[in-house]
Formats: sequence, C-alpha cells, structure tokens
Amino acid sequence: MYWLRYLLKEPYHALGSARNREFMALLLKYGNRARYKLTDVTFGGFKLKVPDTMSFLWQHKEIFADEFYYFESEQSQPVIFDCGANIGMSVLYFKKLFPKARLLAFEAEPTIASLLRRNLEGNGVNDVEIIDKAVWINEEGIWFGSESADSSSIYSTAQKRKIDSIRLKDFLEKESRIDFLKMDIEGAEIDVLHDCRGSMARVQNLFVEFHSYIGNAQGLADVVKVFEENGFRYYVDTNQHRIRPFVNHRYRGNDVMDLQLNIFGWRE
Repeated sequence: MYWLRYLLKEPYHALGSARNREFMALLLKYGNRARYKLTDVTFGGFKLKVPDTMSFLWQHKEIFADEFYYFESEQSQPVIFDCGANIGMSVLYFKKLFPKARLLAFEAEPTIASLLRRNLEGNGVNDVEIIDKAVWINEEGIWFGSESADSSSIYSTAQKRKIDSIRLKDFLEKESRIDFLKMDIEGAEIDVLHDCRGSMARVQNLFVEFHSYIGNAQGLADVVKVFEENGFRYYVDTNQHRIRPFVNHRYRGNDVMDLQLNIFGWRE
C-alpha cells in the first residue's frame, strides 16, 4: 500500500493538524486576493495589515503551521533577536511561545517597519524593542533597494537609497546570553555572520535564511563555517525542491536569486 501512502502524504500533512488546517483556511480565504495591495487579515486572534497576501500566507505556513522558529528554553524571559522582523509574524509567534521574552525586532525597510510597529501595537504587544535600521557590519548606513513585501535587499535591482544601519556584533556583545537569534536579512547574512563570528558563543539557537544572488559569489561555505566554528549542530532545508537541477538553475518565481536555504543551528 506504499503507493496509497505516497498519494495521500501531502493531503494528510495539509489537514493533519490544527495549525495546518488554519493555513488551508487562510489559503482559501486570501489566496486569490490581488497581490501587493495593503490588506487587513485575521487569524488565531490576531489582526494585521499586510502589504501582500501571498507573502503573508507563506509566512504563516513557515512560522505558525510548520513552526520553523519553535524552540525550548528553561529561561523564564528568553532573549530573542529577530533580524528581519518584516510585518511582525515572527514576533507574534515568539511572544505567543514565550509571553515574557525580551525581544529586539530589527527591520530595515521603512514602510515595512511602520507596519511592524502598527501590527504589534494593534495586537497589544507593547514590550518589544523595534529597531528600524538595517542589520549590518557597521553604523555607516547601507545602500538598500526597496521592492515588494519581502524582497528588499542590498542586492535588489530596484533603485537604491541609503538607510541607517546598526552593527549586530555590538548588540550581541551587550548580552550574556541570547536564546534565539533569527537572521532573515536578504543577502546581508554572509557579511554579518562573518563580522559576528567571534561573538556567537552566547547564542543558543541560530536560524539563518541563506540567499544566493545570481552574479555574486554564493558564500554558503562561509556561512556554514560560522556554525561549525561556534559549536552548533545544524540542519539545512529548502522550500524549493527542483526537478532537473543541473539545467534548472533559477529559484522559482525569482529573477535575482538562484538558491535560498533555511539553516537551523542548536547546541547539544
């Protein structure tokens, strides 16, 4: 009966838990909405304004349905750094998981940072420190291209402007312990991790969304080396499993990236 299990694997996964059923309901409700239009959405007791319903849906899938950022801690007030907080989905998840967590949320794109602040306040989350600057290797600012809901980056092909930045290394070194460091900073992760490689001993759990941009060095080995040098066990996954990868080199639906990976690191 292997063929039947294989055939039913995806439907079973999609409906097998309350979290996945919620995602399917949201997909039915918002999946056909016009893209890149400011929209009010509701789920799980939360109300948000989102700049793109499709991006919101896949954030929900990763964060709330698949629980990419779930971790356990014996700390009553774990310290969480959310680098690339976007509109606040990950922040809401972390605060649901650990209501007393001390959380710093970094978001570079000014328009998205404004929505982040609005969404947190609208859901009664008032104890998060929001830093509306780019996570980088210095405080000299960075040239940044603003695109759609979750595609702005230093590698963007859109017209760039200089925005304020912080040096993440300085923030890490102010803490004696960081229970979770999430890094989804659209290509800046390679430089930032290199700059922080000597300051990671205080980090207990590390998530990096790795991006490889066409025409630029990939740098995956440098990222993995930071995990290994700092004693993390790690797991690497992707949301896109390709058919014929030797000839299919592009990241589906994206004209500037050829690879995106999720790297999960923890201490044993």
